[in-house]
Amino acid sequence: MDYAIGDVQGCFKSLKGLLNKINYNIDRDRLYFLGDVVNRGNNSLETLRFIQSNQDNINMVLGNHDFHLLVCALTERQPNKNDTFLDILSASDKTVLLDYLLTRPLVIEHKDALFVHAGVPPQWSKSDAITNAEAVHKNLQSKNVSEFLSKMYGNYPNKWTDNLSNEEGSRYTINALMRMRFCKEDGELEFEHKLNVDQNPENFEAWFLHSKRLMAEEEIFFGHWSSLKDVNSKNIYPLDHGCVWGESLTAYNLTNHNYISQKSLEVN
Repeated sequence: MDYAIGDVQGCFKSLKGLLNKINYNIDRDRLYFLGDVVNRGNNSLETLRFIQSNQDNINMVLGNHDFHLLVCALTERQPNKNDTFLDILSASDKTVLLDYLLTRPLVIEHKDALFVHAGVPPQWSKSDAITNAEAVHKNLQSKNVSEFLSKMYGNYPNKWTDNLSNEEGSRYTINALMRMRFCKEDGELEFEHKLNVDQNPENFEAWFLHSKRLMAEEEIFFGHWSSLKDVNSKNIYPLDHGCVWGESLTAYNLTNHNYISQKSLEVN
């Protein structure tokens, strides 16, 4: 069986509970994590070690919290007071774990579906998303990765154009694929609002509600938006169900199309 799993965010007890529920078998099943496997919960180190040590049948896309860990580890940026991945930064296998994250993609194509952390801007096709994600991936594999990471924080450019520099294009791509919730039809990004789709800022809509979205006929599985409720949009599968906030951790069985949820087992 193949499963897509929403944001774990260091909630390793809940993850173990979910894997028990699906009768996870390392010799039979494949897991695809939709990003944000670390931070906010209490067991980021155990979570990342589990994923990294089972690469033959586990993969993940980078989420904004995973990316934030890389930035704090490899640049001069300091963790903030709410970050809970300090155990990774002081672990004896830190380098192995960080190297694993640096090799993770921003999108994964699974049959006809796409896995991503936040979403795909409406003006991008699947090939656009894959191509632009790969450009960021190459930068994460470069010898100058620390310099690259040090330039990736910021909200601009908030629009995509074909004449963006490598740095500008990478920043837009990271923001779109890892942070986006609301945008305009042309892909202009907005970062202030995190509530449900019916509370959208003026002139913006949830990225998946734009009528001319180029990936409307293709399935997209994503996390990131834990306050997203009652989504009834074709081919859209939001799987961050707020485990770190005391709600649930959810897996979607890509074989039989069932949802399996584990009520949060975390005590924060």
